[in-house]
Formats: sequence, structure tokens, C-alpha cells
Amino acid sequence: MIVKMKFLSITGPKDDIERMTKQYLSKYEIQLENALTELRTVKNLRPFMEGNPYEEALRTGQEYLPSEGLPEEVKNTRMWPREAQTVIQEVGDQIAQLQKQREELLKERNRYEAYKEKIGPFQQLHYDTHKLLNFRYVKFRFGRIPKEYYDKFEKYVYESLDTIFYITHSNQDYVWGVYFMPASQGDQVDAVYSSMHFEVIYIPDEYEGTAEEAYAGLAGKVKEADEEIEKIDLKIRETIASRLQELYDAVNCLEEVDRNFDIRKYAALTREKNHTFYILCGWMTEKDANAFQKDIAQDEKIFAVVEDDHNNIFSTPPTKLKNPRLFRPFEMYVKMYGLPAYHEMDPTLFVALSYAFIFGAMFGDVGQGLVLLIGGYLLYRKKGMNLAAIVASAGIFSTIFGFLYGSFFGFEDTVIHHLWLRPKETMMQLPVVGQMNTVFVVAVVFGMFMILLAMVFHIIISLKNRDKEGAWLDTNGVAGFIFYGALVGVIFLVMTGRPMPAGIVLALVLGLPLLAMAFKEPIMALLDKRVKLIEGGKVMFFVQTFFELFEVLLSFFSNTLSFVRIGAFAVSHAAMMEVVLMLAGFENGGGNWLVVVLGNIFVCGMEGLIVGIQVLRLEYYEMFSRFYKGTGREFHPYRLKNIKEA
Repeated sequence: MIVKMKFLSITGPKDDIERMTKQYLSKYEIQLENALTELRTVKNLRPFMEGNPYEEALRTGQEYLPSEGLPEEVKNTRMWPREAQTVIQEVGDQIAQLQKQREELLKERNRYEAYKEKIGPFQQLHYDTHKLLNFRYVKFRFGRIPKEYYDKFEKYVYESLDTIFYITHSNQDYVWGVYFMPASQGDQVDAVYSSMHFEVIYIPDEYEGTAEEAYAGLAGKVKEADEEIEKIDLKIRETIASRLQELYDAVNCLEEVDRNFDIRKYAALTREKNHTFYILCGWMTEKDANAFQKDIAQDEKIFAVVEDDHNNIFSTPPTKLKNPRLFRPFEMYVKMYGLPAYHEMDPTLFVALSYAFIFGAMFGDVGQGLVLLIGGYLLYRKKGMNLAAIVASAGIFSTIFGFLYGSFFGFEDTVIHHLWLRPKETMMQLPVVGQMNTVFVVAVVFGMFMILLAMVFHIIISLKNRDKEGAWLDTNGVAGFIFYGALVGVIFLVMTGRPMPAGIVLALVLGLPLLAMAFKEPIMALLDKRVKLIEGGKVMFFVQTFFELFEVLLSFFSNTLSFVRIGAFAVSHAAMMEVVLMLAGFENGGGNWLVVVLGNIFVCGMEGLIVGIQVLRLEYYEMFSRFYKGTGREFHPYRLKNIKEA
């Protein structure tokens, strides 16, 4: 069923919105609407603009909590918002000091690492680097040269140039080293090396000893810096751990007040004399709306108005479904098609009963039905899957029809005797048609009944919504119901060999509804007292009407025949299990039980899936399309939380 909704407008002093939210509104479910949109006809409204004082503290506190989850000993306890902000501020100040020290150490550590990387390739130069840097008459350059250019340099240039190149390191791409030259020829030699793509590396003049000793010293300083940084990281973790319970409580508290604070974006402000008031609008269930009004009855600062006439409201009422627990899983199928609009009928009960019943008729087997029932139930209890609950419900009717068909894991009339008929063998004689399988006939008759029932639903919904055309003249309205019902009656009389009514009676019960459906447009124009009875030309109207009536008749015929699939799958199930037993060798007196087990698993899985889809198709196309639109919007309550007063 669809829960009845009420539209509320809540008003109070601007500064009181926080108290009202925490003390009253947080107890109930309300789908908030934008007050500026809902009250567009009210003058002098403006949005509620106010900065969130909790946002920054909340974001900081969330960063401090461990991402891998909280220890079990951390419990959820209450805290005031002001206390929460103080806790986060105190922890933040402590961590900020440690972070500042860490950044300074990290900067120093990176400087050492950069120097170390520069000196690293020159460790094979076993000479005091500091002394080398102070040569006066010999110039030198530390650097590297691409391998391919070094080979050319060594082959064609090196012998003719006043220089010494001392290699300290090499790999497949570069050769690192130091070249020496007379100070007087420095510019000339530098130019030659530069043409060979020599890349100069500047070594800092602050270390004594060889490059290897300088490298080791720098590595030691990097290690010391890393150890100091790790100590600071440990202090940060210890600081957070020592106040983890307080931080968790603070973040929880601020999440609640932050969430409640955001309610202001839905509110509007209005001014009366020297006072500013907020206005909140939203949908509540009738039960919650009545309880809310009683709750605030003695509060002089809050005033709530319930709008009973939904025609005066711009937003459409949201839909909240409330069904017995047994039928609740079938809401999934309803929502797949589309949630019912507020003024529509909730078809969940209809879907639950018809789906499970039709599934059982198409998949009647006591053994396999029990497997579906038990398996679906256990899966639903363990995982909470709605589909598993639907399978379990379908398994109940599969078991029932299994007894009616006398089928137990494919053994027909062997383990149990059929209580009604055997789908594959039972035939009946019909006038005009001749001999036909009984389950096919029953399936078509059942389909006629379901189509008529869907029409009744359409008429009820149309009358409820005051849709005169839909209720009386529509294909699925009273006119369509009389026409299709008369056809069903005629077919029943013919098939049972009973006398037909007089021709004039048939002409009236079949012709008048058909004419009403055909001329519904001018009839409604006449009833509404419109000047123009037919939109467009008369020729076009009659051509369009002819094809529409042809489509109506064709849809009645095809929709009715579509239910034959119920009988067809009942027969095919029996035939498939007969093949399994044949492959297992049971026709010859013996039998391979492994083949029987595997065959049952295959048939239960494959045919169960196919039947489930086919039943859903019957629900959607043959029945839903006649009375259901599914244009509703789901009820999404704004999640408010009640917190401790500050």
C-alpha cells in the first residue's frame, strides 16, 4: 500500500531553527522541499544564507581518525558541539607544532639527499674533494657525457686536446667523470667538451675528504634525518591515539550538527516587522505529521501548517510503500517497472500473488519446488536478498502445482499421484477447435480473467483520479471491459456448446463499447462543452480511429494468446524431465541416479531462470500496461539526528 502523505510548512524565529531541528524535527522522517520553490507565490522571501561553523573542524577531525578503522575499545559516547570543537582544536595545535618540526627536518633531509645524489657517481675519485676544489693553475669540471658522444670524443678528439678525463662511473647511457685542463686553455677545452654534450655537475664546497667519504657522511645525515622524522611521526600517532576516544566522539558530534545545519539550504527567510522568521516545507507521513503537531503544540516559538489539498502544492507527493513483510521483497519488481505515483495503486500485493502463482503453474514440481523454497529462504535469511525471497515464494506454488501435476523431481505419477492432471497428456475436445491440451485452455481462460482484473484496476484508479475519459471510454475503461468481457462470454458459450444470445444483444454489447472507444474524443468534447468536437480534419480522424480500433482488437487477441506460454512451459517442463529420465535409462527398468541429479540441477537452474523472466514479462506487458504507469518519485527523508544540547 502507499502511505498517506501530508505537506507541512514549519515557521519560527530565524535563530531558533537549530533548536527546532534538534528537539523536534530530528525525531521524524521528512522529505524537505525547497521553500523558495514551494512558496513562489509568497512575496519578500529570500534564501537562508549562513556559514557553517562546524565544517572546518569536522574536516580536520576526520583527517585525524585512522582510515583502517577504529579499535574495538573505542565506543560511541555523547559530546557537546563546543566541546568537540575544543578537542579538535587542541589536538590540531599539538599536531601542527610537530608537523612544523617534521617539515623542517624533511627539507634538510632532502637537501642532504640531493647532495648525496650529486656526489654518488664520483666515489671512485680517491682524492680529497675539498682540496681539489681549491686548485689554482689547473681547472677541472665534474659531470657526465652521453655514452655515444664519449666514444666519439675518445676516438677522434681526446688525443689532440690538452686534457685528462678521469672516469669515475658509467652505465649504458652515460659516463661520469672529471676532466682536468690548464687554466690558460680553460675556455677552449670547455667549448670542446660542451660540443660533446658534456653536462657539468656542480659539487658543493662544504665537505672534506674523498667523494666516497663525503657520500658516506651525507648518507649518515640522511639516515639521522629519517630517524628524527620517524620519531615525530610516532609522536603524532601517539598524540592521536592518546585522544582517539575524544576525537571519535568529537567527529561524531560534529557530523550530526553539520548534517542538521545543512537543513538551512532548504529554508527560506521572511521578515515581519522587526523579526526574521524561517520557513521549512516538506512531506511527512500522516502518522508522523500528526505526532509532530502534537509534539510542538505547547511550543510558542514554532508554528506548523498542514496542507491537505495537494492541488495547492507545486511539488508532487512522494511515494512510500508499506507492505506486509511477506510481500515486501516483491516491491523490487514494482520499482524495476517504476515506482507508483502517489495517486496510483500499489500493485505489490497483486504482483506477489500473481507472480508466485503463475511461476508455480509453469514450473510445477514438488521436489524442485522444495529446493527453490528451502534454498531461497536460507539465502534470504543469510544475505537478505529480495530475489531469494521471491524464489522461495515461487517455490511454494511450484510445490503445490507439483502435487496437482503429480511430479516429483521429474518422476510423474510414480512417487506421488497427480491430484488434477498431467500437463503433457491431458487433452480435451473443443467445438470448432477440436482436441487441445487442457493446460493450454486453462491458461487462456486464466489470462482472460487477469486481463479483466487489470481493467478493473484501471477503472478504479481512473475514478479515484477523476479521469472520466480513462474510466469510461478508454480501452481499459468501462467500454473496453464490457467489450472484452462480452467477447469472453461469447467464446465461453461457443466452447461449451450453449446457445448464443440474440443478434441484437450481441450487436449492442459489442458494438456500443467499440463505438464509445472509437469516438471518445468528440464524446468528451461534448461533455466538456467544447466548441470544437474533433481536432483536425474529419477524414484524418476516421482514418486514425480505424487504425486505433484495429490495434485495440489486435492487442486484445495477442495479449490473450500470450498466456498460452503458461501451459506451454508446464508441458515443456514435463517433456524436459522425461528426456532426463530417458538419458538416465529409467525407461528400461534401471537408472543412473547421477544423471537424474545432474539433469534436475540443469532443468531447475535453466528453466527456473527462463520461467522467472517469462512471468515477469506477463506481469509487465499483459497486465501492468493496462492500469499502471509507475511515474512516482520515491520518498527520501532528510536524515536528521538528535544530538546532545550544547
